[in-house]
Amino acid sequence: MTMRPIRIIGDPVLRTECDPVTTFDAGLRALVTDLMDTLLGEPGRAGVAAPQIGVNAQVFVYDADGHRGHLVNPTLELSDELQDDEEGCLSIPGLYFPTPRALHATAHGVDQHGEPLTITGTGFLARALQHETDHLHGTLYVDTLRGDTRRRALREIRAGSFDSPSRRA
Repeated sequence: MTMRPIRIIGDPVLRTECDPVTTFDAGLRALVTDLMDTLLGEPGRAGVAAPQIGVNAQVFVYDADGHRGHLVNPTLELSDELQDDEEGCLSIPGLYFPTPRALHATAHGVDQHGEPLTITGTGFLARALQHETDHLHGTLYVDTLRGDTRRRALREIRAGSFDSPSRRA
C-alpha cells in the first residue's frame, strides 16, 4: 500500500491545468493504485485527484455512496438542479463550507486501460465527481464559493486556521 502525501493549498500544482493522459501503461495503473491507496488511507473522504499528490495528469479516484473507482480524462454533464451541502478538501484540511453543486452529474472518460467509462451520480457521488474534476482544471472548491461564505473561507485560509491540528477532520 502506497499512501502519497497530499499537497496543501499554496502548492502551485493545485492551480495547474492537468495534461490529458495519452499513455495507458503500467505507470498509469501504478498512479491509479497510489491514488486509491491514498484515498483509502483517509477515511471518510470521497476522492483524490492526481494533482493532490503532485502529478500533472487528468486522473482521479472516488469512493462515494457505495461507488468506488477511477476516471481518466473526464468531462462532465451537469443537471440544472442544485444541491448546497458542506464540502471539504484534503488539500484544505479542516475547513468545510456550504458549496453549491449540481445535484446530478454524469462523468465521461476512460479507465486505466483506455476503455470508455461513464459514471452517473446524484447527491454525494455527483458532488465528488464535480469536486475531483475541478482539481484537474486547477480549481479548488473554495473558488466556487460566493459572497460572505467565500470571504469567510479566504479569511480562514489566509489566517492559516485550516492547518490547525485541532481543526483537522
